Amino acid sequence: MNVVVLSCNHHNARLDIREKLAFSNEKQLKAAYAHWHQRHPDSELVVLSTCNRVEIYAAEDNTDQSLSLRQLSEFVSEFHDIPSDDFTDSVLFHHGRDAISHLFEVVCSLDSMVLGEAQIVTQVKEAYRIAGEQNSCGPLTNHLFQYALKVSARVRTDTKLSEGRVSIASVAVGEYAREIFNRLDNKLVLVIGAGEMAEETLRYIQDAGGQDFVIVNRRLERADLLAQQFSGRTATMEHLDHWMAQADLIVSTTGATTTIVDREQFAAVRRAGNRHPVLILDLGVPRDFDSQIGHIDDNVFLYDIDKLEDTCEKNRRARKREVKQARQIIQDQTDRFLHEVNHRATGPVIQRLRANSEQISRAELDILYRRLPHLSDEDRAAMDKTVHRIVNKLLHPPLETLRDEARSGSPDGLLEAVRRLFHLGDRKE
Repeated sequence: MNVVVLSCNHHNARLDIREKLAFSNEKQLKAAYAHWHQRHPDSELVVLSTCNRVEIYAAEDNTDQSLSLRQLSEFVSEFHDIPSDDFTDSVLFHHGRDAISHLFEVVCSLDSMVLGEAQIVTQVKEAYRIAGEQNSCGPLTNHLFQYALKVSARVRTDTKLSEGRVSIASVAVGEYAREIFNRLDNKLVLVIGAGEMAEETLRYIQDAGGQDFVIVNRRLERADLLAQQFSGRTATMEHLDHWMAQADLIVSTTGATTTIVDREQFAAVRRAGNRHPVLILDLGVPRDFDSQIGHIDDNVFLYDIDKLEDTCEKNRRARKREVKQARQIIQDQTDRFLHEVNHRATGPVIQRLRANSEQISRAELDILYRRLPHLSDEDRAAMDKTVHRIVNKLLHPPLETLRDEARSGSPDGLLEAVRRLFHLGDRKE
């Protein structure tokens, strides 16, 4: 099973690199799938693009060769119009077993900034759904992603990874908001954006005591729907500066492709206000607020996705035992997945080889019996048994080797050799 993944995530790449490589919306993803299949019409592809990672999973039902880092890098480079030299040092490349176990770790949130967060499962499901709608999935990726979701459910059931603060929003509010403010019930909370992340963050803020909410969004009807859930007010983007000047806590979760607030704009907002302490939680990718905004004055506290890493690492250390148990589950499930896939690959070849051998031996025995019509039924039965035993002994070494290869790893090379040596026809089953 030839599966590869190019991974640009919060472990190995800065936020600005991830921003350049991100697929920010479904329209862009659809264009990316079309571009990919122009270059690789026979391959399967699933793109996972979140606030913390950009990962490209490709699969090829080809025993001769698998997709390479160069091919995946060229695809990203061409689509985003970015020289590959700008990002190749900031990406990881996995293939085969490593690619499979990497996906399992991702969907189980072992590779997330917030260990145990549940949001990644929804994100993987959505990425898989869009790939399926674009006819980009096939037997390999369908089986892989469906299996990965089952592994995630197993880890959540058998470990305590999901206990406590397990999402970016919960850590942002629980750690950073509490660090700046003793209480939230007397603070004006401005939320920019009205999507799922905004809703999740509002829920945590409300649970922490927040009561006064203003939601700013380009589509006012979407903001109105969200505001109704939290008894908040709404405003359009034209009134953003007005509300930023008054807000104590600003949460930005838009899907904008560029920053929506630059340094000069926010400096003017601060001059128009009373320079009271303001906490900005920029949860957008790409970032919504210019990184220099945090240096305007001592009462501006700006945190973006990357600055959550330290808190999340503390979370990871506290759950070290759970991580060890989860990794063991993932290792076991990776072995089982590979065994299933390899068994599926070797089974038809073994059956065809046995059928061909049986057909040849039967034909030769029929020729012999026509030449020796005087043979009794007992003699013919004895000869049938002897020939069957000889065929089985001749086939046993290659078939046993094939089974061993399937149990220990990918048998693709040996499968192709058996197909060619015994003239078993098309190598695709």
